[in-house]
Amino acid sequence: MKLPVFLTFLVLLKVSGVKAQKNKYDFSLLDKKIQGWVDSGYYNGTSVIVAHDNRIVHEKYYGSYQPETVAYIASAGKWLAAAAIAAVVDEGKLSWDDKVNKWLPEFADSKGEATLRQLFSHTAGYPDYQPKGERPDNYQSLEESVKHIVRLPADTVPGTKFKYGGLAMQVAGRMAELATGRKWDELFHEKIAKPLEMRHTAFTPVDETPGHNPMLGGGARTSLKDYFNFLQMFANNGVFKGKKVLSRRAINEISSNQVLDAKINAKEFPEAVRASYHHGIYGLGMWLEETDQAGNALLLSSPSWAGAYPWIDRTTNSYGFLLARIKENKNGFNAFYASPVLPYLVRDILGKSGRKNVKTGYVEVEKDTRLYYEISGKGEPLILLHGHSFDHQMWDPQIEALASKYQVIRYDLRGYGRSAMPKEGKEFLHAEDLRKLMDALKIKKAHIVGLSLGGFVGTDFVALYQDRILSATMASGDIFEVPGPDEPWTAASLAKRRLEIKQYQKEGIFQNKKKWYNALTTRNGEPLYAIRKPVWEAIYKWDAWQPLHVEPRLVLGRNVKEKLRNIDVQVPVMVLTGDADLNLKNKLLALIPTARQVIIKNAGHMSNLENPEGFNQALLRFLSDK
Repeated sequence: MKLPVFLTFLVLLKVSGVKAQKNKYDFSLLDKKIQGWVDSGYYNGTSVIVAHDNRIVHEKYYGSYQPETVAYIASAGKWLAAAAIAAVVDEGKLSWDDKVNKWLPEFADSKGEATLRQLFSHTAGYPDYQPKGERPDNYQSLEESVKHIVRLPADTVPGTKFKYGGLAMQVAGRMAELATGRKWDELFHEKIAKPLEMRHTAFTPVDETPGHNPMLGGGARTSLKDYFNFLQMFANNGVFKGKKVLSRRAINEISSNQVLDAKINAKEFPEAVRASYHHGIYGLGMWLEETDQAGNALLLSSPSWAGAYPWIDRTTNSYGFLLARIKENKNGFNAFYASPVLPYLVRDILGKSGRKNVKTGYVEVEKDTRLYYEISGKGEPLILLHGHSFDHQMWDPQIEALASKYQVIRYDLRGYGRSAMPKEGKEFLHAEDLRKLMDALKIKKAHIVGLSLGGFVGTDFVALYQDRILSATMASGDIFEVPGPDEPWTAASLAKRRLEIKQYQKEGIFQNKKKWYNALTTRNGEPLYAIRKPVWEAIYKWDAWQPLHVEPRLVLGRNVKEKLRNIDVQVPVMVLTGDADLNLKNKLLALIPTARQVIIKNAGHMSNLENPEGFNQALLRFLSDK
């Protein structure tokens, strides 16, 4: 009998402790992302650690962070607090179904009817934080905190509404104190910190620093290895170095849907960062970012506004922790929404390992400027050029079909994926990068296939280097009506561009990514469900360098029209158009009279993702008929 994913994960992991291993993975993609956050001034420093199959595969420190660095982790402490209470439940001194008024009879209104599990799943009906005008959450003890919470009006009836916050967790902590006769810091140290060798981790009385409150929900501080020990225990079904810290039942309770029938607001955290909806979004002190069809948690996390982000990914048998403390949310950066991109990056990295018959590498096109590439299959060279905000993985639905007949080269254009970023004021052409890539790989001629931005690059290559082309396919191809390198930036255009960048930053990077994602995955007001997941993953991972900078003139733009008029295009050219875009007048066809237009049914701009089979058939037919 096939085990459910979550049980398979637990079986695969060994409980003897995490071991370091010689790294067979390329974590440069992850390092590039995190180092970019530090270089941009969002953090003074950060650190990250990742385990796969219970072995540390990556550990790195950036900026000012060192192995001994300790930082406040805001809401990432909720997961730790839930584990401490679960340990008390394991002892039989508390039950997740205990009502507040059993331990705190002064809660005589509906707040007293809330259960312990509701207090820790944001469904207790309490205010999420101290209401405006009330004393801030800077209490020095849970007893004092509860005295101020008891008189607050309930927000709603327990169990009817999910409202993310932290105030109710104070009451849960006080219940644990009363059940054990121990203060919270003592209880946490005894049940979690000591057995997990978390020597630098503690819940502190709330100080005046914003974000350290409420105490259970935001007052924890830790080090990278400390929290990693906790994740190791949790991923190993409650066992750390051969000793049981929590029961399997406790692990299941914490990581199971506790929202139940409570109403949740649209676009809550999991839907926002994973672009898919499911109702069971929260367990006890942690989010269920992804679940399988049966509701079993696949991706667990406890993100914080400060950037600290622990996660367990049961789809890849991996877990990790980013220790971070935000310095400044500037330039539209939002740490809470930025850190959850890490599991996507780790999945990519782990997925690259162990592939057969795939060659990977980098080509240096300029000093300190490298382009990442992959080569699959044998035969005539065929080069794939991805679209804006995507990377080489955009072509995943095409690789198997194409690599069976051709030597397929796909790479990340400069400014995308694993490749180097451009530099403001330093002009270059994507078409020139493509020529240099071909030279470095000793490719004299190749079939060129591009989509959207990749199609514009393909058109430029036809205009500039026809002698290097076997055939050219431009999907969603047309003339890109933007200034080219023959039209330098003027003072007026630069001023306008700076204003556009400021507006982008004001709206926020994450929100602008959402707008772009919705534009690509919606047609006539209806969502294109089949492509939403891969499109969002690509856009979420995208560094967004282009909208945040004055971009060089990296395509010929409207200048390509004159160049095409002045040459006789002899190579076979195909323009692939989704039938949803047939109403758009195509200028490229008029400039290349010999070009063939082929319509892809049930597709629009992202035709290779919307109808992969139709796209592949049309491309292979064209290549065989050329």
